[in-house]
Amino acid sequence: MRQYPHLYIDGRWTDPVEPHELELVDPTREEPFARVALGNAADAEHAVAAARRAFDSFSTTSVDDRIALIDRIIDVYESHLDDFSELIAREVGIPVGNRAQVTGPAEHMRVAREILRAYPFESRMGGAVVRREPIGVCALISPWNWPIQTGVIKVIYALAAGCTVVAKPSLNSAASGALLAQVLHEAEVPPGVFNLVNGRGREVGDALSHHPDVDMISFTGSTAAGKQVGAAAAGTVKRVCLELGGKSANIVLPDADLERAARWNIQRCFFNAGQSCHAPSRMLVHESQVDEVAALLADEARRYRLGDPLDMSTTMGPVVSAAQFKSIRDHIQSGLDEGGRLVTGGLERPDGLDRGYFVQPTVFNGVTPDMTIAREEVFGPVLAVLPYRNEDDALRIANDSPYGLGGYVFGGDRTRARRVVNGLRAGRVSYNGAATDSYTPMGGYKQSGIGRSMGRFGLEEYLEVKSVYGFEDEAQALPTLFG
Repeated sequence: MRQYPHLYIDGRWTDPVEPHELELVDPTREEPFARVALGNAADAEHAVAAARRAFDSFSTTSVDDRIALIDRIIDVYESHLDDFSELIAREVGIPVGNRAQVTGPAEHMRVAREILRAYPFESRMGGAVVRREPIGVCALISPWNWPIQTGVIKVIYALAAGCTVVAKPSLNSAASGALLAQVLHEAEVPPGVFNLVNGRGREVGDALSHHPDVDMISFTGSTAAGKQVGAAAAGTVKRVCLELGGKSANIVLPDADLERAARWNIQRCFFNAGQSCHAPSRMLVHESQVDEVAALLADEARRYRLGDPLDMSTTMGPVVSAAQFKSIRDHIQSGLDEGGRLVTGGLERPDGLDRGYFVQPTVFNGVTPDMTIAREEVFGPVLAVLPYRNEDDALRIANDSPYGLGGYVFGGDRTRARRVVNGLRAGRVSYNGAATDSYTPMGGYKQSGIGRSMGRFGLEEYLEVKSVYGFEDEAQALPTLFG
């Protein structure tokens, strides 16, 4: 049994105010493998106080000093890649062969460093100086599905801006959160600049959301939880950045390469066992091509090798928990009950896997826009295929959702495809499977969130704007804002 008995506050590993631990369950073996210390509102109070004390000095550090700090963090982080990979396999079922989960964070740190290196913290607008200054103490609440990367993106841009941090990882990924704290400790982040408090959302998360000395809160998780965070934060009018749920649509136009579109959709949707907020979990196909596409989807879905995530040959591990396992199976049952046609997968456990929270890669055909699996975020390896009549019908179906996180379009005619891309109400849209870019902003429309992370936009979430007048001579030497 692994032990993570401490919180990390003011540069030290500390005992929680009230001794309390949580057992983490290995989703492959359905048995506890680690114990982590849980904090409460009093621990959150201590962490915020430490961050507030550290802010005065850290906010005035030079860009060069913060670049050097990020470089140290990268070096230490990369010395722990194998540790992170093995830990998240045990913790949340992510296969060790999925190296993007552990190498991606280092790339995001490098991007943040380069953004910081070139960022103009002072610019000219007319005769005025416009300054960007660190917003203050930031509470960062991260999820379990990208347990390292999401937390790293939040932390590294906050530090790049000159902010101090109180981090709260998901309880499902509390062990990897503790390992990330160890990385920052080894990188000699100054005391109080980074603090980690594991705890329940209704205690630690709520305390951070309400706290008057927290200037900004960044939350990634479900839309329901995000609404609670936003409501709590409103009491002290703190800045809120939310990345929430998604039900992303992939519109496959009639002139698309159908095989490429189908195989890519399965690979993208079922990556991470479907536990991704950007997953294209609705595939919209012209009514004349649905059967052809369904056969291709089934073939690709059956290529997954489900098994122990510590095995390098495994391409899909278990879902994260018993609760998630039940929720996904309930959604599959609703698809059957509401008239969806099962193309592949279903409720049964995968062959040979009678233990662990394993869900078969599942594809439904004949789905209508009013069905539960077409409207709710399943957050598992379940794809709904919906037919459409024409381009306008496809956009209507795709946009008929409270979510607007991601969108995808496959097609041959670029002019037509661009028109459809522009018509999607979503924060990120990819054409023909184009890869995303870590320099570009990520975030959502509608109930998928507020604000943006990553790149210049992500840095600016942690900065306040100050207009300064009376220094026209200094302004003339600065770059022009929007120029």
